[in-house]
Amino acid sequence: MYDLHTHTTFSDGVLIPAELIRRATVLGYQVLAICDHVDWANIDTIIPSILKMKSTAKGYGMTMLAGVELTHTLPAEIEKMAQYAKEQGADIVIVHGETTVEPVLPGTNAAACSCPHVDVLAHPGFITHAEARSAVHHDVWLELTARGGHNRTNGHVARIAEDTGATLVLNSDSHAPSDLMDAKTRENVVFGSGIPQNTAKEILNRDLSKFL
Repeated sequence: MYDLHTHTTFSDGVLIPAELIRRATVLGYQVLAICDHVDWANIDTIIPSILKMKSTAKGYGMTMLAGVELTHTLPAEIEKMAQYAKEQGADIVIVHGETTVEPVLPGTNAAACSCPHVDVLAHPGFITHAEARSAVHHDVWLELTARGGHNRTNGHVARIAEDTGATLVLNSDSHAPSDLMDAKTRENVVFGSGIPQNTAKEILNRDLSKFL
């Protein structure tokens, strides 16, 4: 089990990193990425702070990825900020996609999908075929999310991925303890997106070797 999109008190989550790690471990997660919201104002603070938690996660028998979620970033600045995050030690860079429930600037999906330093486009809303094909070319994964509101377009994202061959990844976008999914909930979110059983198994057990 894995989750590549969680938040802590470093942004708008309610758990400090240690408690998030512990709760995820109890649920059976082997890999957890902490990707708090960043912009230019806080990126230099959050990345080194999260990196310090890797030893705690290891002590619990978990692999933790230190990441960021570039949030409401100008599309023209996504590549520069994503590259900077990697240079500062981030294991994973997520971009806050064009969800239907927040005023994300149009062009964000396209910029993220064409960026070689971005790993996951979170809750991409009504992503287009062209954007998804660009994601395939640049190895940007598209998120199926359990987050309320953001998950309204999971079915659309799943169909676009099926048409284009884009890689899907399942995340909670956790902000609170109740957001972390157990094994059954993970299955429900994937199958509820209209994913066929053979593809669902691949998503639920996604090969994360590119991060590990």
